Amino acid sequence: MNSVSKKIDIRNLDHSQLEAYITGELGLPRFRAGQIWKWIWQKGSGTFSEMTDLSKDLRERLPEIFTIQPIRLDKIQRSNDGTIKSRFRLYDGHLIESVLIPVPSENRYTVCVSSQVGCSLSCKFCATGQMNRVRNLDPGEIYDQVFQVNEQSLEHFGHPLTNIVFMGMGEPLLAYKPVMQSIERITAADGLNMSPKRITVSTAGIAKMILKLADDAVKFNLALSLHAADDDKRNEIMPINEQNNLEVLQSALTQFYHKTHNKITLEYIAFQDFNDGIEDADNLARFCQAFPVVVNIIEYNPIAGFDRVKSNAEKINRFAGRLASRGVSVTVRRSRGKDIDAACGQLANKD
Repeated sequence: MNSVSKKIDIRNLDHSQLEAYITGELGLPRFRAGQIWKWIWQKGSGTFSEMTDLSKDLRERLPEIFTIQPIRLDKIQRSNDGTIKSRFRLYDGHLIESVLIPVPSENRYTVCVSSQVGCSLSCKFCATGQMNRVRNLDPGEIYDQVFQVNEQSLEHFGHPLTNIVFMGMGEPLLAYKPVMQSIERITAADGLNMSPKRITVSTAGIAKMILKLADDAVKFNLALSLHAADDDKRNEIMPINEQNNLEVLQSALTQFYHKTHNKITLEYIAFQDFNDGIEDADNLARFCQAFPVVVNIIEYNPIAGFDRVKSNAEKINRFAGRLASRGVSVTVRRSRGKDIDAACGQLANKD
């Protein structure tokens, strides 16, 4: 097999499938599959030549059947606040971005990972939404972001990652299978062994997939990019709301919480004189009544082609105070990495 396209991507096999190839096609002992699995999913190996506890003959034989297609670092930028943005090149030449967000004072080191090349949802305030969706990432490509950014965190800050957020390029719930498979490998004892409670998957609001998360009894946290608790306003900035309105989303989130009891966060970008008034806060408080939730109020990070501006500090504080007075847990989050287009909504593979 000389063509890479005819080879089997070894990272798309589960453990039993890999064992079947190793014992059946190659006629080798089962433990060899375990060795290879460990190199791939614990050590992040991108080549068979690195697998030094395999025989030289086997290391030369494996690439004839299998391929590994790791992501490659293409460019790195560092913000004045310590945030690091990495652009990775995929095996087919497409580019994605990941962001390392260090907060040493809180002992928190978060990676924001991408799940798709581009996005199909066209949220007006999001740079990725202005791109076309090309394809979903493979589970290994999502895993690679976590593995490589963890290496960055250790190198630059002497500390491993503490949190993973699926808030980068793409809509994770429209890449459901590879996202779930990547989380399985990231959290497995024979993978990176990271706690699912340290993982948050963010969605723009795909109600039927939120219900699937509930049925699948996932153990990670969920974030909803809400940004307006009024259907007309949300339709204006997030076209996905026309098929997944607030009533439908509230019902789906309620079922998710009752089935999983996992943490739910609502992300809320405050736009000046659009969604930052007292009436908006009251609408949001009513939306939050059905399940325990934390509201993160986010500073808007400007992008080309969207002319709204961020709300001022006074209005944000008044908005947050109104939510708190109505019993809603609320935080105001300062954006990081704005100077390198690494903040929320800014990922678009810009140079």
